Amino acid sequence: MHIGGEGSIEQLTTGFQKALDKVKEIRTANPGPVHSFGNGGIGQPSSITAKTIEDILGVKGQSKDGMFKVVIGRKTKMACGCEVGKDMGINTWAAFAGRDDKAIVDGDFVVHEDELQAVLKSLRKGGINVVAVHSHMTQENPRLLFIHYWGTGSIADLATTLKSALNTQKF
Repeated sequence: MHIGGEGSIEQLTTGFQKALDKVKEIRTANPGPVHSFGNGGIGQPSSITAKTIEDILGVKGQSKDGMFKVVIGRKTKMACGCEVGKDMGINTWAAFAGRDDKAIVDGDFVVHEDELQAVLKSLRKGGINVVAVHSHMTQENPRLLFIHYWGTGSIADLATTLKSALNTQKF
């Protein structure tokens, strides 16, 4: 007997059992929940060099207490026909903390639906972790999704990865 032309019940059962066995193997080795991405901490206090990030991203930002944040706006229209943008949260942002050689970046990417996969791939290729993908609004046009992300590394590497992801978008 075949199901959907994809193989016999025995083949499907065997494949399913292999997947369950792999889950059991992983859970046995690591029974508790993971509380971090395993990249270690950052030095305190923060002392991020803003100019390095601004030069790579091509965007001015704000520094406070040794940390640095950039915000890049986009625009969309709501169901009422009103245009909303950066000041209403239609933005990509990145906050950096730590030191230039060992930092964290945390933020949000705003993407059109057709940009989602390219941005996700670019972030992951650069070692930045994707935390969530979701929508903040309804009935906006064009449709926007938000990607929450987090990563560690040098500020130059992190900013370069963000720039690569930004370059996949159509502004």
